[in-house]
Amino acid sequence: MKQIQNFINGEFVSSAKTFEKRSPLNNAVIAAVHEADQTQVDAAVQAARSALQGAWGKLTIVDRVELLYGVANEINRRFDEFLEAECADTGKPMSLARHIDIPRGAANFKIFADIVKNVPTEFFEMSTPDGRGALNYATRSPVGVVGIVCPWNLPLLLMTWKAGPALACGNTIVVKPSEETPQTATLLGEVMNSVGIPKGVYNVVHGFGPNSAGEFLTRHQGVNAITFTGETRTGAAIMKAAADGARPVSLEMGGKNPAIIFADCDFDAAIEGTMRSVFSNCGQVCLGTERVYVERPLFEKFVAALKQGAESLKIGVPNDPSTGIGPLISQEHKNKVLSYYQKACDEGAFIVTGGGVPTMESDLANGAWVQPTIWTGLGDDAAVCREEIFGPCCHIFPFDSEEEVIRRANDTTYGLAASVWTSNLQRAHRVAGKIEAGLVWVNSWFLRDLRTPFGGAKQSGIGREGGVHSLEFYTELKNICIKL
Repeated sequence: MKQIQNFINGEFVSSAKTFEKRSPLNNAVIAAVHEADQTQVDAAVQAARSALQGAWGKLTIVDRVELLYGVANEINRRFDEFLEAECADTGKPMSLARHIDIPRGAANFKIFADIVKNVPTEFFEMSTPDGRGALNYATRSPVGVVGIVCPWNLPLLLMTWKAGPALACGNTIVVKPSEETPQTATLLGEVMNSVGIPKGVYNVVHGFGPNSAGEFLTRHQGVNAITFTGETRTGAAIMKAAADGARPVSLEMGGKNPAIIFADCDFDAAIEGTMRSVFSNCGQVCLGTERVYVERPLFEKFVAALKQGAESLKIGVPNDPSTGIGPLISQEHKNKVLSYYQKACDEGAFIVTGGGVPTMESDLANGAWVQPTIWTGLGDDAAVCREEIFGPCCHIFPFDSEEEVIRRANDTTYGLAASVWTSNLQRAHRVAGKIEAGLVWVNSWFLRDLRTPFGGAKQSGIGREGGVHSLEFYTELKNICIKL
């Protein structure tokens, strides 16, 4: 049995208690994960504090950047190990992880190292009553020990999206990966040691949320800031915990993202983009689309084409190059998604395609498989049209006017992302500006420049990450005034 241990102060540490990690492919146990107790979380936070005040805190920016370049290079050198670990945990196609998860996981260290190395700060001259003047300039210092609570859908990518800027800014970190995806965060500990990152800078504690590592970490008063990606209810609980000590939080939470398809769009591009936004990673993408609004003249043609696309996706295992869609992350999540499939039927949806469980051979029949699913016929107030499902499904609605679709797209408690498909440039700017979301794509989806702000509005999050916006969270700005 593979043992996945905690990583504390540069050492792999066992726990008295373990839990099973099961494969999404067939529900077989693939590892025993060591669950950190309160004492081990305390040790991880103390190790991070000591490193912050010791070797790591004494490094120059140039030296810190070079070490982070080394982390990125070592991830790429061990690319296949990270790829295998990520796909074993998630069941996602290797073709997807090979082009997105692992390259971006490495790139996050290089990109934020470069940003920190080159970011400017403010400088102001001012007059004084004696006429001699004064100078004001700003400096950035690390916020301290950062607790990072990670999701399971893009484990390495989204963890390093936080770890990269946190470390580049000089912080030390304690990572709590999802209990569903413990492997790549643990493997990264080996990378940190091999490139010479000082002990205690990077720590990993495994476990769950309440009464486990997640709660122990977020309530720990030795943690100066907390960053989280995951569902809204968990984010709200973390925010309450962070209120004790008035500690800053960065929260990227749920979404019920709309796509708006105008009749003048590039039809093939809109189908291709919507296929990806609905079904990529088996629909387990925070930026994915679950509500699709299509202008009425195009509605029937669009539904037929998306149906054809969904039915052409090959459901299969990660190492099959022809696999277009893998399983959900777990049996628990499968049951949740299937409960929404049933709700759609109960509410009177027309099932365009899917709606159930595919037939799988041999032991794969025990895996977390569901069919790619498309519905029509429901109103905006139906449960599957308002609540985040996080599966490979969407509801397609017709609309008749620009004003109508903007109102309907914004009629949600969430506000993470949206996509707009049109060849009318004026309309593109007009509609994008009126959508209540942190990120709006026009004629694309998942196109990301990592220097740009990323985050959600409403219940989709607090704060922004990306480029210098990440630096605003991971550093404290200090103004120094020099009287001349």
